[in-house]
Amino acid sequence: MDLDLASRTALVTGASSGIGAGIARVLAGEGAHVAATARRGELLEKLVQEITAAGGRPPVIVLGDITDAGDVARIASEATAALGRIDILVNSAGGSRPIATDAADAAWDEAFALNFTAARRLSEAVLPAMRARRWGRIVNISGSMEPRSLNAASAAKAALHLWAKGLSCDVAAEGVTINTIPPGRINSEQILNRLHPTEEARQAFIARNIPAGYFGEPEDIGHLVAFLASPQARYITGAVIPVDGGMHFFAH
Repeated sequence: MDLDLASRTALVTGASSGIGAGIARVLAGEGAHVAATARRGELLEKLVQEITAAGGRPPVIVLGDITDAGDVARIASEATAALGRIDILVNSAGGSRPIATDAADAAWDEAFALNFTAARRLSEAVLPAMRARRWGRIVNISGSMEPRSLNAASAAKAALHLWAKGLSCDVAAEGVTINTIPPGRINSEQILNRLHPTEEARQAFIARNIPAGYFGEPEDIGHLVAFLASPQARYITGAVIPVDGGMHFFAH
């Protein structure tokens, strides 16, 4: 299927590694001109080299910290200037935050800043132009598994789901869609180094939780992002679509 993204532009957060980098590679492979933002410049440079070597249009690098409100405004401004406009925003940055029941407010604030507030601020920065053009796509990356222990990121991602659903209704008639993808266990820095650092731990988790029998790849998320960002997905908005090999436990 031709996703008709060759004339589109996209800003992807958390693009230095893992899911964000996979999304950037897929979008660039579909012909989109990508602005990749993250804090680690050396990894963004590597991403540019990978995409260019694969025949894609070299992405624009915008360094910044999306948990800083001033940086969010600058990232949106620089990406818009470099690309000409932002048709597609992918809020991919995030991270697990296991937390104690008596954790200080600062720990909760950091988790929400990374996993919710950054996506809200960046979306608010690009939405006016999308609404004026009557075309835009916002895709948020959240989290899939129902919590089995306290995790501040889970609470933030729940907020992300409901914020995106409400906002999607407000802008749907203006040609802007907003959807959210909760990924399961994806082969990435966070999953392989922090959550499941040994092959034994990975296989034990897979046996208990993933009917498909394996961890996914970043591009598994990227392919759905590309479809949701395309004109063909114009009638899909306000949706939460897991990509997790059947890992989710909830019923809906």
